Amino acid sequence: MKDLTKGKPSKIILYFALPILIGNLFNLAYNLADTRIVGTYLGNDALAAVGSISTLNDLLVGFVVGLANGFAVITAQYFGKGKKDIARKIFALSLLIGVLVTALIVVASLTFMDGMLNWMNVMEEHRAASTQYISIIIAGLFFSVFYNVLAGNLRAIGDAYTPLIFLIISAGLNIALDILCVKYLAMGVGGAATATVAAQAVSAVLCFIYTWKKYDFLHFKIQDLVPKKCYVKPMLESGLSMGLMSSLVSFGTLSLQTAINKLGTNTIVAHAATRKLTNLYMLPFSVLGTTMATYCGQNYGAGRYDRIKAGLKSALGYSYIWCVLVVIASYTICPYLIVTITDTKIQEVIDTACLYQRVDTLFYLLVPTISILRNSLQGMGDHITPIFSSGLELAGKVIIAAVLTPVIGYWGIIAAEPAVWIIMVIPLIISMIRRMRMAKTMN
Repeated sequence: MKDLTKGKPSKIILYFALPILIGNLFNLAYNLADTRIVGTYLGNDALAAVGSISTLNDLLVGFVVGLANGFAVITAQYFGKGKKDIARKIFALSLLIGVLVTALIVVASLTFMDGMLNWMNVMEEHRAASTQYISIIIAGLFFSVFYNVLAGNLRAIGDAYTPLIFLIISAGLNIALDILCVKYLAMGVGGAATATVAAQAVSAVLCFIYTWKKYDFLHFKIQDLVPKKCYVKPMLESGLSMGLMSSLVSFGTLSLQTAINKLGTNTIVAHAATRKLTNLYMLPFSVLGTTMATYCGQNYGAGRYDRIKAGLKSALGYSYIWCVLVVIASYTICPYLIVTITDTKIQEVIDTACLYQRVDTLFYLLVPTISILRNSLQGMGDHITPIFSSGLELAGKVIIAAVLTPVIGYWGIIAAEPAVWIIMVIPLIISMIRRMRMAKTMN
Protein backbone atom coordinates (compact mmCIF):
# COMPACT_ATOMS: atom_id res chain seq x y z
CA MET A 1 0.00 0.00 0.00
CA LYS A 2 1.10 3.58 -0.67
CA ASP A 3 -0.18 6.70 1.07
CA LEU A 4 -0.29 9.40 -1.63
CA THR A 5 -0.94 12.15 0.92
CA LYS A 6 2.71 12.11 1.99
CA GLY A 7 6.02 12.67 0.20
CA LYS A 8 7.09 14.99 -2.63
CA PRO A 9 4.22 15.16 -5.17
CA SER A 10 6.42 15.04 -8.29
CA LYS A 11 8.17 11.87 -7.10
CA ILE A 12 5.01 10.24 -5.76
CA ILE A 13 3.20 10.78 -9.07
CA LEU A 14 6.08 9.28 -11.06
CA TYR A 15 6.34 6.35 -8.67
CA PHE A 16 2.62 5.68 -8.97
CA ALA A 17 2.35 6.34 -12.73
CA LEU A 18 5.34 4.23 -13.80
CA PRO A 19 3.80 0.77 -13.20
CA ILE A 20 0.52 1.90 -14.79
CA LEU A 21 2.48 3.11 -17.82
CA ILE A 22 4.47 -0.10 -18.12
CA GLY A 23 1.32 -2.21 -17.74
CA ASN A 24 -0.52 -0.22 -20.39
CA LEU A 25 2.48 -0.47 -22.70
CA PHE A 26 2.27 -4.23 -22.46
CA ASN A 27 -1.47 -4.05 -23.11
CA LEU A 28 -0.88 -1.77 -26.07
CA ALA A 29 1.85 -4.08 -27.32
CA TYR A 30 -0.74 -6.83 -27.43
CA ASN A 31 -3.15 -4.61 -29.38
CA LEU A 32 -0.44 -3.75 -31.88
CA ALA A 33 0.58 -7.41 -32.11
CA ASP A 34 -3.07 -8.35 -32.60
CA THR A 35 -3.32 -5.93 -35.52
CA ARG A 36 -0.10 -7.23 -37.02
CA ILE A 37 -1.13 -10.89 -36.61
CA VAL A 38 -4.55 -10.31 -38.19
CA GLY A 39 -2.99 -8.32 -41.04
CA THR A 40 -0.23 -10.86 -41.67
CA TYR A 41 -2.22 -14.10 -41.51
CA LEU A 42 -5.73 -13.00 -42.51
CA GLY A 43 -5.10 -10.10 -44.89
CA ASN A 44 -6.29 -6.55 -45.51
CA ASP A 45 -10.02 -7.34 -45.56
CA ALA A 46 -9.90 -9.05 -42.15
CA LEU A 47 -7.93 -6.11 -40.77
CA ALA A 48 -10.56 -3.74 -42.15
CA ALA A 49 -13.33 -5.86 -40.61
CA VAL A 50 -11.74 -5.57 -37.16
CA GLY A 51 -10.84 -1.91 -37.71
CA SER A 52 -14.40 -0.99 -38.73
CA ILE A 53 -15.74 -1.95 -35.30
CA SER A 54 -12.66 -1.11 -33.21
CA THR A 55 -14.28 2.08 -31.95
CA LEU A 56 -17.31 0.10 -30.74
CA ASN A 57 -14.88 -2.12 -28.87
CA ASP A 58 -13.24 0.96 -27.37
CA LEU A 59 -16.65 2.35 -26.41
CA LEU A 60 -17.79 -0.71 -24.49
CA VAL A 61 -14.46 -1.56 -22.87
CA GLY A 62 -13.89 2.12 -22.08
CA PHE A 63 -17.18 2.35 -20.21
CA VAL A 64 -16.37 -0.74 -18.16
CA VAL A 65 -12.89 0.55 -17.30
CA GLY A 66 -14.26 4.00 -16.45
CA LEU A 67 -16.95 2.47 -14.25
CA ALA A 68 -14.36 0.45 -12.32
CA ASN A 69 -12.01 3.43 -11.94
CA GLY A 70 -14.90 5.58 -10.74
CA PHE A 71 -15.71 3.08 -8.00
CA ALA A 72 -12.03 3.06 -7.06
CA VAL A 73 -12.05 6.85 -6.59
CA ILE A 74 -14.51 6.38 -3.70
CA THR A 75 -12.26 3.68 -2.24
CA ALA A 76 -9.31 6.09 -2.49
CA GLN A 77 -11.23 8.84 -0.70
CA TYR A 78 -12.11 6.61 2.26
CA PHE A 79 -8.63 5.13 2.33
CA GLY A 80 -7.22 8.68 2.42
CA LYS A 81 -9.46 9.35 5.44
CA GLY A 82 -8.12 6.22 7.13
CA LYS A 83 -11.50 4.44 7.06
CA LYS A 84 -10.45 0.98 5.88
CA ASP A 85 -13.66 -0.68 6.99
CA ILE A 86 -15.70 1.46 4.60
CA ALA A 87 -13.07 0.98 1.87
CA ARG A 88 -13.73 -2.76 2.22
CA LYS A 89 -17.47 -2.26 1.74
CA ILE A 90 -16.84 -0.14 -1.37
CA PHE A 91 -14.56 -2.86 -2.73
CA ALA A 92 -17.25 -5.53 -2.26
CA LEU A 93 -20.01 -3.41 -3.77
CA SER A 94 -17.74 -2.51 -6.69
CA LEU A 95 -17.55 -6.15 -7.70
CA LEU A 96 -21.29 -6.66 -7.33
CA ILE A 97 -22.47 -3.50 -9.08
CA GLY A 98 -19.79 -3.83 -11.76
CA VAL A 99 -21.03 -7.28 -12.75
CA LEU A 100 -24.70 -6.20 -12.72
CA VAL A 101 -24.11 -3.14 -14.89
CA THR A 102 -21.96 -5.17 -17.28
CA ALA A 103 -24.73 -7.75 -17.61
CA LEU A 104 -27.08 -5.02 -18.82
CA ILE A 105 -24.48 -3.81 -21.33
CA VAL A 106 -23.86 -7.32 -22.68
CA VAL A 107 -27.55 -8.13 -23.13
CA ALA A 108 -28.34 -4.78 -24.76
CA SER A 109 -25.31 -4.88 -27.07
CA LEU A 110 -25.93 -8.40 -28.32
CA THR A 111 -29.65 -7.71 -28.76
CA PHE A 112 -29.11 -4.61 -30.88
CA MET A 113 -25.96 -5.78 -32.67
CA ASP A 114 -27.36 -5.59 -36.21
CA GLY A 115 -28.71 -2.11 -35.64
CA MET A 116 -25.37 -0.87 -34.31
CA LEU A 117 -23.45 -2.29 -37.27
CA ASN A 118 -25.96 -0.76 -39.69
CA TRP A 119 -25.59 2.62 -38.01
CA MET A 120 -21.80 2.29 -38.22
CA ASN A 121 -22.02 1.63 -41.98
CA VAL A 122 -19.97 -1.56 -41.68
CA MET A 123 -19.43 -2.78 -45.25
CA GLU A 124 -21.32 -5.92 -46.26
CA GLU A 125 -18.13 -7.79 -47.14
CA HIS A 126 -16.84 -7.14 -43.61
CA ARG A 127 -20.11 -7.76 -41.76
CA ALA A 128 -19.74 -11.46 -40.87
CA ALA A 129 -16.18 -11.12 -39.56
CA SER A 130 -16.97 -7.89 -37.69
CA THR A 131 -19.99 -9.48 -36.00
CA GLN A 132 -18.03 -12.57 -34.97
CA TYR A 133 -15.19 -10.51 -33.48
CA ILE A 134 -17.21 -7.97 -31.52
CA SER A 135 -19.74 -10.52 -30.20
CA ILE A 136 -16.96 -12.50 -28.51
CA ILE A 137 -15.42 -9.32 -27.08
CA ILE A 138 -18.80 -8.23 -25.68
CA ALA A 139 -19.41 -11.61 -24.04
CA GLY A 140 -16.01 -11.30 -22.37
CA LEU A 141 -16.76 -7.92 -20.77
CA PHE A 142 -17.52 -9.72 -17.50
CA PHE A 143 -13.85 -10.65 -17.15
CA SER A 144 -12.83 -7.11 -18.10
CA VAL A 145 -14.95 -5.46 -15.40
CA PHE A 146 -13.88 -8.03 -12.81
CA TYR A 147 -10.20 -7.40 -13.47
CA ASN A 148 -10.53 -3.61 -13.69
CA VAL A 149 -12.47 -3.37 -10.42
CA LEU A 150 -9.70 -5.36 -8.72
CA ALA A 151 -6.92 -3.35 -10.35
CA GLY A 152 -8.65 -0.02 -9.65
CA ASN A 153 -9.14 -0.81 -5.97
CA LEU A 154 -5.54 -1.95 -5.62
CA ARG A 155 -4.38 1.36 -7.08
CA ALA A 156 -6.84 3.17 -4.78
CA ILE A 157 -4.98 1.85 -1.74
CA GLY A 158 -1.63 2.74 -3.32
CA ASP A 159 -0.66 -0.63 -4.82
CA ALA A 160 0.09 0.24 -8.44
CA TYR A 161 2.64 -2.51 -9.07
CA THR A 162 0.49 -5.61 -8.61
CA PRO A 163 -1.89 -4.75 -11.49
CA LEU A 164 1.24 -4.31 -13.63
CA ILE A 165 2.27 -7.92 -13.02
CA PHE A 166 -1.10 -9.25 -14.12
CA LEU A 167 -1.23 -6.95 -17.14
CA ILE A 168 2.13 -8.31 -18.26
CA ILE A 169 0.87 -11.86 -17.83
CA SER A 170 -2.30 -11.02 -19.75
CA ALA A 171 -0.43 -9.32 -22.62
CA GLY A 172 2.02 -12.19 -23.04
CA LEU A 173 -0.75 -14.76 -22.93
CA ASN A 174 -2.76 -12.67 -25.41
CA ILE A 175 -0.04 -12.73 -28.01
CA ALA A 176 0.67 -16.45 -27.58
CA LEU A 177 -3.02 -17.36 -27.85
CA ASP A 178 -3.44 -14.99 -30.80
CA ILE A 179 -0.83 -16.84 -32.80
CA LEU A 180 -2.24 -20.21 -31.74
CA CYS A 181 -5.86 -19.35 -32.58
CA VAL A 182 -5.28 -17.34 -35.77
CA LYS A 183 -2.29 -19.07 -37.35
CA TYR A 184 -2.46 -22.69 -36.20
CA LEU A 185 -6.14 -23.25 -35.35
CA ALA A 186 -7.36 -21.12 -38.27
CA MET A 187 -10.16 -19.54 -36.20
CA GLY A 188 -10.11 -16.28 -38.17
CA VAL A 189 -10.84 -12.96 -36.47
CA GLY A 190 -12.89 -14.88 -33.90
CA GLY A 191 -9.66 -16.50 -32.77
CA ALA A 192 -8.13 -13.08 -32.04
CA ALA A 193 -11.17 -12.12 -29.95
CA THR A 194 -11.17 -15.47 -28.14
CA ALA A 195 -7.50 -15.03 -27.26
CA THR A 196 -8.24 -11.62 -25.74
CA VAL A 197 -11.10 -12.87 -23.58
CA ALA A 198 -9.20 -15.95 -22.38
CA ALA A 199 -6.20 -13.86 -21.35
CA GLN A 200 -8.42 -11.41 -19.46
CA ALA A 201 -10.10 -14.27 -17.62
CA VAL A 202 -6.79 -15.69 -16.43
CA SER A 203 -5.58 -12.24 -15.34
CA ALA A 204 -8.82 -11.54 -13.42
CA VAL A 205 -8.69 -14.81 -11.49
CA LEU A 206 -5.02 -14.39 -10.57
CA CYS A 207 -5.58 -10.79 -9.47
CA PHE A 208 -8.47 -11.78 -7.19
CA ILE A 209 -6.45 -14.58 -5.57
CA TYR A 210 -3.56 -12.19 -4.89
CA THR A 211 -5.81 -9.45 -3.50
CA TRP A 212 -7.56 -11.86 -1.15
CA LYS A 213 -4.31 -13.30 0.18
CA LYS A 214 -2.39 -10.02 0.46
CA TYR A 215 -4.89 -7.56 1.97
CA ASP A 216 -6.81 -8.85 4.96
CA PHE A 217 -8.78 -5.63 5.40
CA LEU A 218 -10.38 -6.20 1.96
CA HIS A 219 -11.85 -9.57 3.03
CA PHE A 220 -15.52 -8.79 2.63
CA LYS A 221 -18.47 -10.76 4.00
CA ILE A 222 -21.98 -11.34 2.70
CA GLN A 223 -23.33 -8.37 4.64
CA ASP A 224 -20.84 -6.09 2.85
CA LEU A 225 -22.62 -6.92 -0.41
CA VAL A 226 -25.92 -5.52 0.85
CA PRO A 227 -26.41 -2.20 -0.98
CA LYS A 228 -26.70 0.89 1.21
CA LYS A 229 -27.67 4.26 -0.22
CA CYS A 230 -24.90 6.10 1.61
CA TYR A 231 -22.32 4.03 -0.29
CA VAL A 232 -24.08 3.13 -3.54
CA LYS A 233 -25.09 6.72 -4.37
CA PRO A 234 -21.54 8.18 -4.43
CA MET A 235 -20.26 5.02 -6.13
CA LEU A 236 -22.78 5.31 -8.96
CA GLU A 237 -22.18 9.04 -9.26
CA SER A 238 -18.45 8.48 -9.60
CA GLY A 239 -18.55 5.22 -11.56
CA LEU A 240 -21.22 6.19 -14.05
CA SER A 241 -19.63 9.63 -14.40
CA MET A 242 -16.23 8.20 -15.34
CA GLY A 243 -17.83 5.47 -17.42
CA LEU A 244 -19.95 7.99 -19.30
CA MET A 245 -16.99 10.33 -19.63
CA SER A 246 -15.04 7.60 -21.37
CA SER A 247 -18.05 6.46 -23.39
CA LEU A 248 -18.89 9.93 -24.65
CA VAL A 249 -15.32 10.26 -25.91
CA SER A 250 -15.49 6.84 -27.55
CA PHE A 251 -18.99 7.48 -28.90
CA GLY A 252 -17.73 10.62 -30.58
CA THR A 253 -14.92 8.62 -32.16
CA LEU A 254 -17.49 5.98 -33.10
CA SER A 255 -19.48 8.68 -34.91
CA LEU A 256 -16.39 9.52 -36.92
CA GLN A 257 -15.94 5.82 -37.69
CA THR A 258 -19.39 5.72 -39.30
CA ALA A 259 -18.14 8.31 -41.76
CA ILE A 260 -14.77 6.60 -42.22
CA ASN A 261 -16.47 3.31 -43.08
CA LYS A 262 -17.87 5.00 -46.22
CA LEU A 263 -14.42 6.01 -47.48
CA GLY A 264 -13.21 2.57 -48.61
CA THR A 265 -11.04 -0.27 -47.35
CA ASN A 266 -7.69 1.54 -47.62
CA THR A 267 -8.92 4.50 -45.58
CA ILE A 268 -10.42 2.17 -42.97
CA VAL A 269 -7.10 0.32 -42.63
CA ALA A 270 -5.13 3.60 -42.56
CA HIS A 271 -7.32 5.01 -39.79
CA ALA A 272 -7.21 1.77 -37.80
CA ALA A 273 -3.41 1.91 -37.98
CA THR A 274 -3.13 5.57 -37.12
CA ARG A 275 -5.49 5.11 -34.15
CA LYS A 276 -3.22 2.36 -32.83
CA LEU A 277 -0.29 4.77 -33.09
CA THR A 278 -2.37 7.52 -31.50
CA ASN A 279 -3.16 5.20 -28.60
CA LEU A 280 0.58 4.72 -28.11
CA TYR A 281 1.27 8.46 -28.22
CA MET A 282 -1.59 9.28 -25.83
CA LEU A 283 -0.81 6.51 -23.38
CA PRO A 284 1.21 8.72 -20.97
CA PHE A 285 -1.70 11.17 -20.90
CA SER A 286 -4.26 8.54 -19.90
CA VAL A 287 -1.81 7.06 -17.39
CA LEU A 288 -1.24 10.43 -15.73
CA GLY A 289 -5.00 10.97 -15.77
CA THR A 290 -5.59 7.65 -13.98
CA THR A 291 -2.81 8.50 -11.54
CA MET A 292 -4.25 11.92 -10.78
CA ALA A 293 -7.74 10.50 -10.13
CA THR A 294 -6.32 8.34 -7.34
CA TYR A 295 -3.81 10.98 -6.17
CA CYS A 296 -6.47 13.68 -5.97
CA GLY A 297 -8.94 11.23 -4.43
CA GLN A 298 -6.66 10.44 -1.50
CA ASN A 299 -5.54 14.04 -1.00
CA TYR A 300 -9.07 15.38 -1.38
CA GLY A 301 -10.19 12.92 1.29
CA ALA A 302 -7.34 14.11 3.51
CA GLY A 303 -8.03 17.80 2.78
CA ARG A 304 -4.58 18.37 1.24
CA TYR A 305 -5.44 20.86 -1.53
CA ASP A 306 -1.88 22.20 -1.57
CA ARG A 307 -0.67 18.78 -2.68
CA ILE A 308 -3.33 18.62 -5.38
CA LYS A 309 -2.08 21.89 -6.87
CA ALA A 310 1.55 20.75 -6.77
CA GLY A 311 0.60 17.40 -8.29
CA LEU A 312 -1.22 19.07 -11.18
CA LYS A 313 1.84 21.15 -12.03
CA SER A 314 4.07 18.07 -12.07
CA ALA A 315 1.70 15.89 -14.11
CA LEU A 316 1.14 18.58 -16.73
CA GLY A 317 4.86 19.30 -16.93
CA TYR A 318 5.73 15.65 -17.57
CA SER A 319 3.07 15.33 -20.27
CA TYR A 320 4.09 18.48 -22.15
CA ILE A 321 7.63 17.18 -22.52
CA TRP A 322 6.21 14.00 -24.10
CA CYS A 323 4.15 16.12 -26.53
CA VAL A 324 7.31 17.60 -28.02
CA LEU A 325 8.80 14.14 -28.57
CA VAL A 326 5.59 12.95 -30.26
CA VAL A 327 5.62 15.80 -32.79
CA ILE A 328 9.24 14.99 -33.68
CA ALA A 329 8.34 11.31 -34.20
CA SER A 330 5.37 12.22 -36.42
CA TYR A 331 7.60 14.12 -38.82
CA THR A 332 10.42 11.58 -38.92
CA ILE A 333 9.64 7.90 -38.31
CA CYS A 334 5.86 7.83 -38.77
CA PRO A 335 5.85 5.84 -42.08
CA TYR A 336 8.01 3.11 -40.57
CA LEU A 337 5.71 2.86 -37.55
CA ILE A 338 2.61 2.48 -39.74
CA VAL A 339 4.26 -0.29 -41.78
CA THR A 340 5.32 -2.04 -38.58
CA ILE A 341 1.77 -1.93 -37.20
CA THR A 342 -0.07 -3.11 -40.33
CA ASP A 343 2.54 -4.97 -42.40
CA THR A 344 1.05 -3.08 -45.35
CA LYS A 345 2.86 -2.09 -48.53
CA ILE A 346 0.00 0.02 -49.89
CA GLN A 347 1.33 3.57 -50.18
CA GLU A 348 -2.12 5.14 -49.91
CA VAL A 349 -2.60 3.52 -46.50
CA ILE A 350 0.80 4.76 -45.28
CA ASP A 351 0.35 8.32 -46.61
CA THR A 352 -3.19 8.69 -45.23
CA ALA A 353 -2.18 7.48 -41.77
CA CYS A 354 0.88 9.76 -41.65
CA LEU A 355 -1.14 12.79 -42.76
CA TYR A 356 -3.47 12.31 -39.79
CA GLN A 357 -0.53 12.11 -37.38
CA ARG A 358 1.35 15.13 -38.74
CA VAL A 359 -1.63 17.42 -38.39
CA ASP A 360 -3.19 16.25 -35.13
CA THR A 361 -0.01 15.91 -33.07
CA LEU A 362 0.56 19.67 -33.46
CA PHE A 363 -2.39 20.16 -31.10
CA TYR A 364 -1.36 17.53 -28.54
CA LEU A 365 -0.71 20.00 -25.70
CA LEU A 366 -4.48 20.15 -25.29
CA VAL A 367 -4.86 16.39 -24.81
CA PRO A 368 -2.98 15.90 -21.50
CA THR A 369 -4.56 19.08 -20.16
CA ILE A 370 -7.99 17.53 -20.81
CA SER A 371 -7.11 14.06 -19.50
CA ILE A 372 -5.38 15.23 -16.33
CA LEU A 373 -7.90 17.93 -15.42
CA ARG A 374 -11.03 15.84 -15.91
CA ASN A 375 -9.64 12.88 -13.95
CA SER A 376 -8.41 15.18 -11.20
CA LEU A 377 -11.82 16.80 -10.98
CA GLN A 378 -13.39 13.34 -10.67
CA GLY A 379 -11.03 12.59 -7.78
CA MET A 380 -12.09 15.86 -6.14
CA GLY A 381 -15.78 14.97 -6.36
CA ASP A 382 -16.73 17.00 -9.46
CA HIS A 383 -18.64 14.50 -11.62
CA ILE A 384 -20.52 17.06 -13.74
CA THR A 385 -17.86 19.13 -15.49
CA PRO A 386 -15.93 16.14 -16.95
CA ILE A 387 -19.16 14.74 -18.43
CA PHE A 388 -20.14 18.16 -19.80
CA SER A 389 -16.70 18.49 -21.40
CA SER A 390 -16.94 15.01 -22.90
CA GLY A 391 -20.45 15.84 -24.13
CA LEU A 392 -19.02 18.80 -26.05
CA GLU A 393 -16.54 16.41 -27.66
CA LEU A 394 -19.33 14.04 -28.66
CA ALA A 395 -21.47 16.82 -30.15
CA GLY A 396 -18.52 18.22 -32.09
CA LYS A 397 -17.55 14.88 -33.59
CA VAL A 398 -21.13 13.97 -34.52
CA ILE A 399 -21.58 17.28 -36.33
CA ILE A 400 -18.26 16.98 -38.15
CA ALA A 401 -18.96 13.38 -39.18
CA ALA A 402 -22.34 14.40 -40.58
CA VAL A 403 -21.38 17.71 -42.19
CA LEU A 404 -17.68 17.96 -43.01
CA THR A 405 -16.66 14.43 -43.97
CA PRO A 406 -19.13 14.05 -46.86
CA VAL A 407 -17.75 17.31 -48.29
CA ILE A 408 -13.99 17.16 -47.71
CA GLY A 409 -13.50 13.44 -47.07
CA TYR A 410 -10.79 12.27 -44.68
CA TRP A 411 -9.70 15.86 -44.02
CA GLY A 412 -12.92 16.19 -42.03
CA ILE A 413 -11.77 13.34 -39.77
CA ILE A 414 -8.34 14.92 -39.39
CA ALA A 415 -9.80 18.28 -38.38
CA ALA A 416 -12.39 16.85 -36.00
CA GLU A 417 -10.33 16.14 -32.90
CA PRO A 418 -8.24 19.35 -32.73
CA ALA A 419 -11.44 21.36 -33.13
CA VAL A 420 -13.24 19.64 -30.26
CA TRP A 421 -10.14 19.61 -28.04
CA ILE A 422 -10.07 23.41 -28.12
CA ILE A 423 -13.72 23.59 -27.11
CA MET A 424 -13.83 20.91 -24.42
CA VAL A 425 -10.74 22.04 -22.47
CA ILE A 426 -12.35 25.39 -21.56
CA PRO A 427 -14.90 24.21 -18.94
CA LEU A 428 -12.28 21.95 -17.35
CA ILE A 429 -9.85 24.83 -16.86
CA ILE A 430 -12.59 27.08 -15.47
CA SER A 431 -13.81 24.44 -13.01
CA MET A 432 -10.32 23.61 -11.77
CA ILE A 433 -9.46 27.30 -11.23
CA ARG A 434 -12.65 27.79 -9.24
CA ARG A 435 -12.02 24.74 -7.07
CA MET A 436 -8.45 25.72 -6.30
CA ARG A 437 -9.54 29.25 -5.38
CA MET A 438 -12.20 27.82 -3.06
CA ALA A 439 -9.60 25.53 -1.50
CA LYS A 440 -7.29 28.52 -0.95
CA THR A 441 -9.98 30.41 0.97
CA MET A 442 -10.74 27.30 3.05
CA ASN A 443 -7.10 27.02 4.03
